[in-house]
Amino acid sequence: MTLPFRTYPLPNLIAHADWGSNPRKRWMAQACLSNDGRYLAHAPEPVGEAQGLLQRLRETASPQGAVLAGFDFPIGLPARYAERAGIQDFLALLPQLGQGAWADFYNVAETPDQVSLGRPFYPNHPGQAKQSHLLHGLGVNALDDLRRLCERARPGRRAASPLFWTLGGQQVGKAAIHGWREVLGPALRGGAAFKSPQTLFIWPFSGRLYELFKPGAVVVAETYPAEFYTHLGVTFSPHRLGARSGKRVRSERLANAAALFAWAERAGVNLEPGLEAAIRDGFGMASDGDDPFDAAVGLLGMLNVVLGYRPAGEPEDELIRRVEGWILGQ
Repeated sequence: MTLPFRTYPLPNLIAHADWGSNPRKRWMAQACLSNDGRYLAHAPEPVGEAQGLLQRLRETASPQGAVLAGFDFPIGLPARYAERAGIQDFLALLPQLGQGAWADFYNVAETPDQVSLGRPFYPNHPGQAKQSHLLHGLGVNALDDLRRLCERARPGRRAASPLFWTLGGQQVGKAAIHGWREVLGPALRGGAAFKSPQTLFIWPFSGRLYELFKPGAVVVAETYPAEFYTHLGVTFSPHRLGARSGKRVRSERLANAAALFAWAERAGVNLEPGLEAAIRDGFGMASDGDDPFDAAVGLLGMLNVVLGYRPAGEPEDELIRRVEGWILGQ
């Protein structure tokens, strides 16, 4: 693998958080730029307190370095919903959510009649909830109206769960609520580390990725570990009736150790002993070993983009850059 030619500075610190609505399932892996110009990737650790996370990352990096933080929760709104709600700029709206006219935005609707453009997440509890209730309450005709372009089905990948649906193992709504309310919203409203508007950037709303790596900047991007699997050579056994497979199975994670080590060697990324051990161990026997696994894979996938081996996937469509957002590397 030949090192691509770069004309942009590299972030001093790159972090990837595997996110969930349950704080115990949030893991983060980090990589620091060494004096020799190579990244040293560290083993995943629990995220800890969500509020102030971006500020802590900023304090970890050198004063003149930039931080790139990836989160695997949606960052952006479906265009059809935004059109109906009169939203033209997601980044301008985000710090207002949960306040004033948008006070009920994060309050997940309990009943179908509570679903509205100002209270779009549903349902808060399982029961008789149907996705048709969500469509009716938001005034749209199909589930794809509640998916961003980057979330719709494409060859080799099924469609993601609609942003505002909060039920089932595939739902992303509650992770988005927690990420926006606890991490992004407070930072955009001007935490101690982000008093300057030129300190915190959210890609792609704030501009092209490599142009955002300014001294002292924190750049946030949406990630999706499954997007990085193919970039890094991660594969899983085909599903067989009666047999478990996929990232939740330790032996399946362990089978990808060689691919991850090979990628790191080709890319010139150093792995500290703790991360090497975790990869060789399949990220442990625990039933939630897939969480640190995805945190690490997400970090390596971000490094793959930053080092120039994979395009960032800069969207050219104005609606995507202002309202919907995009997944890094897609």
